[in-house]
Amino acid sequence: MVGASVAAVVAAGTVTYLVTDGSDATTSAATRPGPGRVTQHALRDLTAATAAKKVAGLPAASTQPFSLLGVTWDKPRSELRGTVRVRTRDAASGRWSGWQEVEPATEDAPDTRESAGPGSRGGTTGLWVGPSNGVEVRVTGHGRTLPAGLRVDLVDPEGGAGGSGTSRPRAAGEGGTDVRLAAAADPVDGPSDSPAPDASTSATPEPSTSVGTEPSPSETPPSEPSSPEPTPSASTTSAAPSGSVAATTAVTAPKPTMVSRAAWGADESLVKDPPEYDTSVKAVFVHHSDTGNSYTCAEAPSVVRSIFLYHVKSEGWNDIGYNFLVDKCGTVYEGRGGGVDRPVHGAHTYGFNTDTAGIAVLGTYTNANETPAGVAPTQAALNGVAKVAAWKLGLTGVDPTGKTKLTSMAPNGTGGKYPYGQEVSFDTISGHRDGFATACPGAQLYAKLGDIRTAAKKLTTPAVAVTLTGATNVGGRYYTKSAVTVGWKPVASATYQVRVDGTVAATPAAGASSAALTLQPGTHSVVVHATYGDGSSADSPAATVVADVTKPVFGTPPALSLRRATVSTTGIPVTLGWKATDNALLNSVKATSPAAKTFAGTTTSWAATAKPGAAQTWSLTAADAAGNTATSAVSRSVALMPEGQSTRTGTWKKTTNSSYLGGYGLYSASKGASASWTFTGREAGLVVKRQSNVGAVVVYVDGVKAGTLDTRASKLAYRQLVWTRAWKASGKHTIKVVVAGTSGRPTVCIDGIAYIR
Repeated sequence: MVGASVAAVVAAGTVTYLVTDGSDATTSAATRPGPGRVTQHALRDLTAATAAKKVAGLPAASTQPFSLLGVTWDKPRSELRGTVRVRTRDAASGRWSGWQEVEPATEDAPDTRESAGPGSRGGTTGLWVGPSNGVEVRVTGHGRTLPAGLRVDLVDPEGGAGGSGTSRPRAAGEGGTDVRLAAAADPVDGPSDSPAPDASTSATPEPSTSVGTEPSPSETPPSEPSSPEPTPSASTTSAAPSGSVAATTAVTAPKPTMVSRAAWGADESLVKDPPEYDTSVKAVFVHHSDTGNSYTCAEAPSVVRSIFLYHVKSEGWNDIGYNFLVDKCGTVYEGRGGGVDRPVHGAHTYGFNTDTAGIAVLGTYTNANETPAGVAPTQAALNGVAKVAAWKLGLTGVDPTGKTKLTSMAPNGTGGKYPYGQEVSFDTISGHRDGFATACPGAQLYAKLGDIRTAAKKLTTPAVAVTLTGATNVGGRYYTKSAVTVGWKPVASATYQVRVDGTVAATPAAGASSAALTLQPGTHSVVVHATYGDGSSADSPAATVVADVTKPVFGTPPALSLRRATVSTTGIPVTLGWKATDNALLNSVKATSPAAKTFAGTTTSWAATAKPGAAQTWSLTAADAAGNTATSAVSRSVALMPEGQSTRTGTWKKTTNSSYLGGYGLYSASKGASASWTFTGREAGLVVKRQSNVGAVVVYVDGVKAGTLDTRASKLAYRQLVWTRAWKASGKHTIKVVVAGTSGRPTVCIDGIAYIR
């Protein structure tokens, strides 16, 4: 049996790796908590064998079924400088394919935390090969060391015995509802030489047929539920103060029909962390998935699911990297979870994932003479990209033919193109190669971006500029108890309606610029619909408003405990802990006494100091985003009992120094010497002097040995609270320390105890 996976070996010449069969694989994992399975096989060094036989290859391996594969390695930002070639065996015919190259990819990646997390790996693009059961892999180094931990990951989007019970989407012809959506392939107009009209001054454009019409009702399946939208965390959202909250946009576009994550079979149990949110979407980056072009449109949901599994299980990402995907038939698929209408932070354009969205067209769109060879994108695919780009940009009023500035967030640069912190100007619809030194989205798709921008522009209409007053904006959602005022700038001869969840809730008089709404508890969509004198109409972007009258709850009331830190005669280190929750969104927790301090809703503790000897009330007020509040408090007294108040046995000596509590401390080098304090309280802690030449004490609590405490530290530090013991209720207790007589450093120096009554 072959040993553990081999790191890169030779620095020059050809280094070849081959996976042989399951018995030679150093890792072979088959897990299926949901639909799909990934099996992993370590690659082994064949350099010596190749040199001896003067051939580059060994008999290929039989494997578990798979449809997509990729090669991955240990370090996510380490480059594979070489050639990766694979061939696969068709599961139906048993025939082996020709050799295909798979591109190493470091440019489709999260920027920082997610890409550096446990289990993150570097990888090639995934290659869709269709149902297969055999593989051969060759990785050839071009005079460079190959990365460590090379393995081939085989993704079976339909496989895995047992599973979670989630059925895969049916392909066309299998019966039931086809999850793919019909998409027309009307031509996308070519780019115009004239500048795009200014949306603020031009007339409302006529409806365009350059991008395909929506499917007929008979072609469109029942809508799938959207992905669950987790509560935003304080680290990823910003809250605007209650009052006038602008929601002004310049253009808007209709939302395209798309296949939800539930419909294409995302296993949500694999997504361990909640999504992160940006403040807006300033641009979209167009990609090709570079998974090859052999898939059929019926197989597209399986391709999407395979990419998801490859990103999550093979490369260690939190979710699929792209925000949206489009197949060759123009069907749009929801990508990374968190809500298609929200600014979800994706993992698609290393360095420029912030305030952008990634749209990947399934397939490879390099030139036909390139390796790997690509094809031209279909008209339907271009239409799908234009639709989703126009709509997504329109949510924040961005012109699809405009420009925007983004700042590179890649710590080590973007493929040698833009260093960290550099501000770069982009088209609002750009290609991946515009932000990273990469061939993506392929020359043939990149050449069509001008057409996509023009088509997307034709889908937009001037948006109704609105404001929401009386609600708090958190992460693009508005929160209120019930009342909200919607405002707009009226246009002469226009009439307006305010619609809540698609139903007319207010029809203001001519010339009115606002309408007051009273909302029932729950989540609502608020839209202002304008009808102009020429008969044209436009809607404002939908504002999601959460009406909430439920107060937060302190599941765990405030509790005060001692904190291990430096003690003074004016302040004893303590921690106030709590747990507050809310049915909608907990926005903040504020301390009102003994000091004023505001914390994020996710915070559960406060490192503070208590005034010695005085009873203090520690009060907290939890507030949700709608303004509902709840309070909770605890009263405690924290005290000091100096070393002079201890009962001592053995030899102790006094040392005078202003750095001690009370100006002096007690020390002893006599093994067995003891000091004890008796007090009434619910928690106590020992205060000592620490330095490199002091030793240990044995600690007893109420006559029972609690353990041995070494007071040694590399640096001198006085008044250190180094050990604590707590009880469920206040009571009478005794803390006793006994000099342990540590070899070479028997001396210990005590400074008293701190305790909470």
